[in-house]
Amino acid sequence: MQRRKFIMALGSAAATWPFVARAQQAAKRMRRIGALIGFAEDDPATQRRVAAFLKVLADLGWTPDRDVTIDFRYGAGDADRNRAFAKELVGLNPDVILTTSTSATAAMQRETSIIPVVFVTVSDPVGSGFVASLPRPGGNITGFINVEGSIGGKWLELLKEVAPRTKRAGSCSIRRLLPILTITGSHSKRRQGPPT
Repeated sequence: MQRRKFIMALGSAAATWPFVARAQQAAKRMRRIGALIGFAEDDPATQRRVAAFLKVLADLGWTPDRDVTIDFRYGAGDADRNRAFAKELVGLNPDVILTTSTSATAAMQRETSIIPVVFVTVSDPVGSGFVASLPRPGGNITGFINVEGSIGGKWLELLKEVAPRTKRAGSCSIRRLLPILTITGSHSKRRQGPPT
């Protein structure tokens, strides 16, 4: 009786071994992340962001060169470099691509409509044509924005709370962001009502 159980257990193990081995290989497959950083590699802010990114990955149990391969490319604000690096990264066939900056995201958008792209530090993803809308981006591109037009109204509300006598407020921005600021101004006028 014991011999029969042993033979059945051995037969079961032999029959299921290929499936177990395949599942373990799939679980151990090293993932690949492409990162097109739109800024210079020696920029202190960029270095802090990259360090924070690597720390979060480590906190989640992803160790570079053990669990994940990360291919960093730095465009340094140069559209031609961003385009060349975007093509190079897509050629590496990563599981996901991280982009930072509008220029880097635009370059990546031209190179792939299949590989998932996650952007950060993009000021107007809808206006730039990266996503259909913020709540429902559609396509293969999604991400996080650093400025959203309607938040300007909230900034003015907070300013009025802190300094209720304020009659005028101004802001400085990059020229290409003027459409966003115009939307912000219109939005804040609607929320604030007529001048008091």
